Amino acid sequence: MAAAKAALINLKNNLGNITEQLSSVSLDLLDENAEIAIEQVAVLDNNTALAITLSNPGDNLDLTRNTPIWALVKLSPRQEEILEKEILVLEAGEGLGKTVTGEAAIYNFARRLFERNLLPLIPEDKTLSVKIILPQGRELAKRTSNEAFGILEGLALLGTSGISQPLSAAEHLEEFRTILRQKVKSHGNLVFCIGANGYSVAQRLSIPESAIVPTGNWLGALLVEAGLYKAESVLLLGYQGKLIKLAGGIFNTSSHIADAKLEIIAAAVVEVGGDIAAVRAVLQVKTADEAHKKLIELGLADAVFSNLAAKISRKAQSYVKKYADIEIKVGVVLFDRKGEVISNCGNVWMSRD
Repeated sequence: MAAAKAALINLKNNLGNITEQLSSVSLDLLDENAEIAIEQVAVLDNNTALAITLSNPGDNLDLTRNTPIWALVKLSPRQEEILEKEILVLEAGEGLGKTVTGEAAIYNFARRLFERNLLPLIPEDKTLSVKIILPQGRELAKRTSNEAFGILEGLALLGTSGISQPLSAAEHLEEFRTILRQKVKSHGNLVFCIGANGYSVAQRLSIPESAIVPTGNWLGALLVEAGLYKAESVLLLGYQGKLIKLAGGIFNTSSHIADAKLEIIAAAVVEVGGDIAAVRAVLQVKTADEAHKKLIELGLADAVFSNLAAKISRKAQSYVKKYADIEIKVGVVLFDRKGEVISNCGNVWMSRD
């Protein structure tokens, strides 16, 4: 937003025949102020200006440090009865990512900062569009976990000091990422606990708190993050009805995103040699636990859930390789609603720590 503010100020100065060029701008960061250097500013016409600044990613990965950020601003006549959200419009230019719904990948906090710093400067009879352009964004995004977070074709704007990744519909994901970054410094072999029941099982297995990372439903994104921060291995520890979604390539385990538990279990029944009657039995129940109990009755539970645990491990490793181009070992422990372990594959943490 520093580049956008500089461009807008220079555009207004031009309209007032003021020739002074800004070398920096002061930003209101809601709880403090910051002075941000401006590399270049150009007024393109009476309604359009372009400014360039450099990113400061703070404590994030250094690959975005000093990345150029361009802001192209344009003033347009304000129509009567315009909605407040239409006075300032933020657009994604080249290199700034988009969400899967096509929106500009600009974090909510960043949007608040744009509003705080730009709305007071917009003339009462004008609206302002701001297009953020990151010339190196598309290339740099290939070296981040952005696609795993649903950010396509570029980087995302976090909002504190420049460019960062990622953007998430659930902003508390940032808390999980912070915990991961802290814990990977002392534990190369991490344990991802899915939910409070996963944490309880971890305690029962004597896994120390210092190795445990909470994940919520964001398994794919955090697996990639672990790879980027050079974790040696990750043990996925969770309720089977959640974790088996990974065997079907579903790496956000929220039921609002996708839910194919019974179909995934049914496919595993076929893979281990079960007959059509066993497949139908699985598909006719309502929960993954009921499917597990039915397979115990049929003598197929051990084979099916061993198959699923192995498939989760393979798919998770391939996922990290795809989005981070990094090899990482992934172990799996599946348990039922009572917290009883029903399958265990490649338990790398337990074997190495």
